[in-house]
Parts: sequence; structure tokens; C-alpha cells
Amino acid sequence: MMESLLRRAGPVLLVGGGAVDPGRLARAARDAAGVAAADSGADTLLAAGIVPDAVIGDMDSISGAARAALPPGVLHEIAEQDSTDFDKALRHIEAPLVIGHGFLGARMDHALAVLSVLARYPERTCLLEGPEDAVALLPPEITLDLAPGTRVSLWPLGPVTGRSEGLRWPIDGLSFAPDATVGTSNEATGPVRLRIDAPRMLVILPVAEAEALRHGLAARPATWPARAG
Repeated sequence: MMESLLRRAGPVLLVGGGAVDPGRLARAARDAAGVAAADSGADTLLAAGIVPDAVIGDMDSISGAARAALPPGVLHEIAEQDSTDFDKALRHIEAPLVIGHGFLGARMDHALAVLSVLARYPERTCLLEGPEDAVALLPPEITLDLAPGTRVSLWPLGPVTGRSEGLRWPIDGLSFAPDATVGTSNEATGPVRLRIDAPRMLVILPVAEAEALRHGLAARPATWPARAG
């Protein structure tokens, strides 16, 4: 069982070292029950005047100035190099929802590594906000309050099927996989309801719909169990 380095009853904001929107970051910090940084995300938070409750990672990119500015007991160094700092942070946060900023940036390899972690810990409900998109691994069932015409992309991380209501192109009867059918640029006809059979499907919405995705995740009736091993 993984040790929880930050435990909260409400949402936790987790910040990485990538680019963030200052306004969105400030609002997310204000609404969060706790704030964590993945390594150099501590520099981003301190620059915004936000002191994290925990900094988790291998500490190979946090600045000396950030280290010196942090209160005692906040730094949690995990030296192993077999996982990313996002992986290290997400698996050691216990909260009903983790909201990630600064992880969907310019480098494609970093973004893909982050998305793979969502599938690795399906029991950790996480919403990622980037410059253009809001992304989450879908729970078994979710309802999203979206206006007609909203872009809804469904991207499989492995073989997965599902059912839908409120999409212009329903997904019922389709077998999704990264090397087969994918669901780029579907479209809402109104509120969308999705039922997914495995923890392998990402939903990607315009970042303006991040709050709708957050509400949908918070109201989910069930979550995925932790992966064995």
C-alpha cells in the first residue's frame, strides 16, 4: 500500500513545471483543500505567491531558492528514476480529486508520459488542465453538462468500449484502441452521458469546459479499483 504524503477530504491542486495560466492557477488554489507540487512545480507556485503543502519528486529540477523558501517538512524526495515526478506525486496524494496544472505543455513526450500515468492509477481521479484542453481518464459512468456543439474527443489508451447519450456520433457498438478506432472531435448535442467498460478512455474537452468536467467527476457513481501489482 502506498504511503500518503498529502491527504485531504477535498480536491488537491497539483502543479508541475510546465506553463500555467496564472488566473486559472490562482482560482484552482483558492478552491483547493490542499496544494502540492511535483518537483519544480514548487517554483511555479512560489512565484505565484502560493506555498505548497507538499513538494514530491526526485528534486532534480527544483531551484535552490525554492528549496530555501519552503517550510520544514514540505519536501518529500523520492529518488528512484523509474517513474516521472507526476507519477511520484499522484500516487502519494490521497484526495477525492487531483487537479493538475503545468503538465500538458509543449513537449509531447512529457504529455504522453503524464497521460499514461492516469491509466496506471485509475483509482486516483485526476483532471488535467492545459493551455487548450481539459483531460481526464473516464470513470465507469459520467454525465457532462455541455452545450450543443462542444468538442468532445475520446481517446483510448488501450482496448475499450462504451455507450453514449448526447453525442453527435454515438459510440455504442464501437471497439476503441490506439491502433484502431479513436474518437477525435466528436460533438455534444447537449448534456453528455458516457458509460465505459474499462479504465482506458480519456475524455478531452476545451479547457473552458474544465469546470463541467470537474463537476462530472465529482458526481461519479463509481470509481475504478486500483490495478493489481
